[in-house]
Amino acid sequence: MSLEFLSDEWFAKVKEIRDGAGDVETPAALADLVINITVSGDNGDKEMALVGGMIEEGHHADAPTTMILPADLAKRIFIEGDQSAGMQGFMSGQIRIEGDMSKLMALQTAQPSADQVALMKQIQEVTV
Repeated sequence: MSLEFLSDEWFAKVKEIRDGAGDVETPAALADLVINITVSGDNGDKEMALVGGMIEEGHHADAPTTMILPADLAKRIFIEGDQSAGMQGFMSGQIRIEGDMSKLMALQTAQPSADQVALMKQIQEVTV
């Protein structure tokens, strides 16, 4: 079963996968990190957040940073794990940052745990 990236069904499946994974080991640099992400697409903007290295639907009121980017780039970064796409997107102006930009440095330096890699693989498998 493949679900469209950022659809309501996709967010529900991601939550189901995340909940089913139980306690996922998270690198210390990501443990307390909360970043809001606004993804622009053909069907309008979708709001999600990266909380402790995990994708969640909606924005968090206490997030110090918001990243705004197009859907194709968000998919390359957060689903396909293409770190170079993030830097290219930022340098080309496709990614805008509001708030505390220093919080993004943790994303660049932290290596995902084996638990997180396994979880992201499951999410990749259900994403179109």
